[in-house]
Amino acid sequence: MVTAESSVKEAAVQTVSGGRVLKVGPLKPSLTATLAEKYDALDLPLGDDRTSFLAEHGESVTAVVTSGRTGVDAALMTELPNLGAIVHFGVGYDTTDVVLAEELGIGVSNTPDVLTDCVADTAVGLLIDTLRGFSAADRFVRDGRWPAEGNFPLTRQVSGTRVGIVGLGRIGSAIATRLTGFGCTISYHNRREVPGSPFAYVGSAAALAARVDVLIVAAAGGKGTEKLVDRQVLEALGPDGYLINVARGSVVDEDALVELLTERKLAGAGLDVFAREPHVPEALLALDTVVLLPHVASGTTETRAAMEALTLQNLDEYLAQGTLTTPVLEPRSR
Repeated sequence: MVTAESSVKEAAVQTVSGGRVLKVGPLKPSLTATLAEKYDALDLPLGDDRTSFLAEHGESVTAVVTSGRTGVDAALMTELPNLGAIVHFGVGYDTTDVVLAEELGIGVSNTPDVLTDCVADTAVGLLIDTLRGFSAADRFVRDGRWPAEGNFPLTRQVSGTRVGIVGLGRIGSAIATRLTGFGCTISYHNRREVPGSPFAYVGSAAALAARVDVLIVAAAGGKGTEKLVDRQVLEALGPDGYLINVARGSVVDEDALVELLTERKLAGAGLDVFAREPHVPEALLALDTVVLLPHVASGTTETRAAMEALTLQNLDEYLAQGTLTTPVLEPRSR
């Protein structure tokens, strides 16, 4: 029996699946290939061709697949009048104008959970490397300095340190769990206290920084957290404190961070993310107190495969049903 409700649902599915998929920005090669071969996806060009491309194809696009590094800004969103869903490869979506998407009824998804373990592992690895100076010690050996200069300078013990986590969500919690095995004392700052958490809650990022040896940034990106770790927070961390960032470069005041590191007003930093990727502040390259990674926290074969699978699952569900598997925002009928 066909009810009024099922007729509406069927019509919605036909409308959604009748549109085109648009790839925006660079993606994992295998995902790019799948989008082209299975979905006949369009690829948004750069430069002068973009305007004519959108004039020709903009109205046909109902779903976009992109990454947290590229996203869909307000300008592009308004040029896709029938867009219903923005599917992100990655947990971050701060480059997408989520406020406008919500106003327009556009669904937004990401790939949470599947990258939690690898990002947490990276945070712990960065902490150990930064405090113990392993990357710097490796360079010391490779440069032939050990025979010439003697022993490498002493570094900071990891076990038993006081660790503060900015953002005790999925990733922050996984980091905290790992570090309890090192006998670390864990405290955290969130917008709201986490019910039932065994870790001490601190009401501001600056107050948290003032009471720890290491501050780990694991908060989501976006306008709400932009420069949450500002100069005041970094100064509260102090000349014996270390910063670890596996979140987004935008969450930290990068100019203040560079200044304090170069002036030795921070002991060191482990950074997987930067404000203007892939550009890294020149001043950091010469500092042995800083470990620099090219945004690889989720960069394992297993995790990227799981992220790709979840991205396609979100896309398939939207095209078939008009819903998303892991929504940040649920799509509305437009």
